Amino acid sequence: MASLPKEPLEDAKKQSFWMPSNYVRTVHRTDQSFQACNDIMACFMERAKVEKQYAQQLSQWSSKWKSIVDSRPLYGSLMKAWQCFFTSTERLSALHSSISQSLVAEEGERVKTWQKDTFPKKLFCGFKESYDNNTSFSRAQKPWSKKLQKLENVRVAYHKSCQKENVALNKEKQANENAEMSEEKKQKIIEAREKATEEKEKIRDRYEKMLEDVTSYTPHYMEEMDAIFEQSQEEERKRISFLKQAFLSIHRHLDITNNESVKAVYSELHHTLMSIDDQEDLKWWKNNHGPGMPTDWPKIEEWVPPVKKLKRKKRDRKGKEGRPVMIGGVKVRALYDYAGEEGDELSFKAGEVFLKVEEEDDQGWCRGVLSGGKEGFYPANYVEVVE
Repeated sequence: MASLPKEPLEDAKKQSFWMPSNYVRTVHRTDQSFQACNDIMACFMERAKVEKQYAQQLSQWSSKWKSIVDSRPLYGSLMKAWQCFFTSTERLSALHSSISQSLVAEEGERVKTWQKDTFPKKLFCGFKESYDNNTSFSRAQKPWSKKLQKLENVRVAYHKSCQKENVALNKEKQANENAEMSEEKKQKIIEAREKATEEKEKIRDRYEKMLEDVTSYTPHYMEEMDAIFEQSQEEERKRISFLKQAFLSIHRHLDITNNESVKAVYSELHHTLMSIDDQEDLKWWKNNHGPGMPTDWPKIEEWVPPVKKLKRKKRDRKGKEGRPVMIGGVKVRALYDYAGEEGDELSFKAGEVFLKVEEEDDQGWCRGVLSGGKEGFYPANYVEVVE
């Protein structure tokens, strides 16, 4: 029973339940549920006092607790039910003094006794349920986390090797275009490039094997984590069910039927309480903090070369001098996806074929025309000439 928190702005997949240590939200739910019980008892004990002071004090109580509830660890239909009590209170002008006595003597003691039995503590470790869940989740996740870290390390190494190979390729290209460079020096550059390519392929092979290891272990990891999660869900379901009954019992004390307007207020309140749905609440938790969360499972991430920012003022000045335009254009194929950042830039997908109509400038950009007829700039190192 935790509140509906604002989801982080960062990638939700990184916050997935399956990622390392993200199970702690479910572990902390037990502590939050205990705090929720304290809040509920405090709330209705204070309501019992307010009952004696009629309309003005009821309004003050409702206003105070409305702001408090927004920051408390309830969620879903159970939270809506709690809020409905305050809405009802604002519409009432007076309540009988015996309501206060009933709330204190019956419901307060019942919730307090249930709370004591439901949340046993483990010496020096907080609540036993929290400790057991944390231990089980940690034990189940540890092997997978180690594999995931190894995968991340080899991914970083692979991307570095791709970058190193790209630098070597550029040097080789420049050497081939330099007629004054000696053949001996050119050969050394070629050998350096070949070595970089060989190293990249070796690391790529390690990357693929590590990914295969992580992928093959994932079903076992998911099975263990899901089993522990469902145990936690069952304990939470029991808490939601009990508090639903507690809310309904409190409702019976408050439902004064000698006034038609009061009867209508509590009829609406009863409808809201009956709408408490443990399955829907648990489903929300599962989809936002449990196995139902979207997850960015590991996969090969290909290296993409950097793009230099196009300096338009500089290009415009040089454009006045005129650049060679290709009559008919040259067919090129996109090596990578590219999304144009400005209106005069092209956007395309890897594998897309279009025309290059102007040679590469000193900023590393060309002008091209897509198959749909749109003309604009694109980074020269993102395409290759179609033979």
